Amino acid sequence: MSQQFLVQLSEQAAPGHWGEAANLSFNEQGAIVHLSETDTLVNVQKAGRAVANQGVKAVTLTGDTWCTESQWAFYQGFVSPKVLDGVEFVDNEQSDLKELAALKQSAIWMRQMINGTAEDIYPESLAEKAGEFIQSLAPGQVSYQIIKGEALKEQQWIGIYEVGRGSERPPVLLELDFNPTGDDNAPVASALVGKGITFDSGGYSIKPSEGMLTMKCDMGGAATVTAGLALAINRGLDKRVKLFLCCAENLISGHAYKLGDILTYKNGTTVEIVNTDAEGRLVLADGLMAASETGAATIINAATLTGAALVAVGQEYNALFGLDKDMVRDVENFASEEFEGAWPLPLEKFHQNNCPSPYADTANSRPQKGGGFGGASNAAGFLSRFVRDEGKGWVHMDLAAAFQNSPTSLWSAGATTLGMRTVARTLQEKS
Repeated sequence: MSQQFLVQLSEQAAPGHWGEAANLSFNEQGAIVHLSETDTLVNVQKAGRAVANQGVKAVTLTGDTWCTESQWAFYQGFVSPKVLDGVEFVDNEQSDLKELAALKQSAIWMRQMINGTAEDIYPESLAEKAGEFIQSLAPGQVSYQIIKGEALKEQQWIGIYEVGRGSERPPVLLELDFNPTGDDNAPVASALVGKGITFDSGGYSIKPSEGMLTMKCDMGGAATVTAGLALAINRGLDKRVKLFLCCAENLISGHAYKLGDILTYKNGTTVEIVNTDAEGRLVLADGLMAASETGAATIINAATLTGAALVAVGQEYNALFGLDKDMVRDVENFASEEFEGAWPLPLEKFHQNNCPSPYADTANSRPQKGGGFGGASNAAGFLSRFVRDEGKGWVHMDLAAAFQNSPTSLWSAGATTLGMRTVARTLQEKS
């Protein structure tokens, strides 16, 4: 008997003894995934997770029924932090192996970053790994610089500096330039900004232990925009893009930023700190100003920003925000076409003033659990203060679906990569 575990895809129902409407059956060679008339890709992904749950470490997909999206759905269900690959795709007329290879390359890197420990993935190492990864895909077309520690303060990137100064490992801002045009004066078509909090203790607004356990994932936004750029490059992106990763550890020390501090940003905005656990928006403000300075027509930022987004949309969707409603609708459509869940939540100009301060232009949150009602929209309102042209061409992605604390019928625990394809597609369509 073959040593390979073969997985076929069948349009026939499973034999009755496997259970009513079963989407998976087994034979001597391996397993058969049975398509249903509804939720086809969801059920294929569930089958991938079910096979992995049997202890199978590697499978070979076989047959002519598989297509690009069904193969990818199985892969997404099968992989885990311990098994990052393990799926051999089948080459047939319905499948694009080049696309599958590009998806897998970005997804593996993204999972390695998000699932990696905070001891290994710290601010400077995240920035270096992101720069090296993108540069490896387009040698000669990528340059980057890392602004670190006191240099951030000197250059007025005050949010990243203040959030990260409590750690022994310095905060950093990565500025990466992907320029395939060969023209140093080429316009920047798009700019990406990612939250790279490599560990979030909450600072002096300290998280409970159970809430802190998975906070190595708080750099998921940085990983998402980097992996999305990588995927777009592998898909043939030919426009100039700049990437900004805002990286810090949010820790407690005698040098950490504190409640009641007032930060003055490069654009003159003053911010009172009422919650040191609302740090993501503080670092993203720097990245959004840097992105705005490029003149890019499209700006996308991604962040595991608020628990309020999770409450609103669950873990099946990422939340979208923007003052440019047409842009938000476009990104929602791109997400749907890439088979990723994304849903718009409210953002208007008045949200900028929903966290008032008697001492500064705004507070960074409200001094209550979760930031109070409308916390995700208020966070987006804060970010909108730092984007040029009244937010035209800008979308904020609050990554509610980027990470699973525990395994489900669809996913292993850990990073999901949801959002990566949405970013890539937006770069392709809007650049």
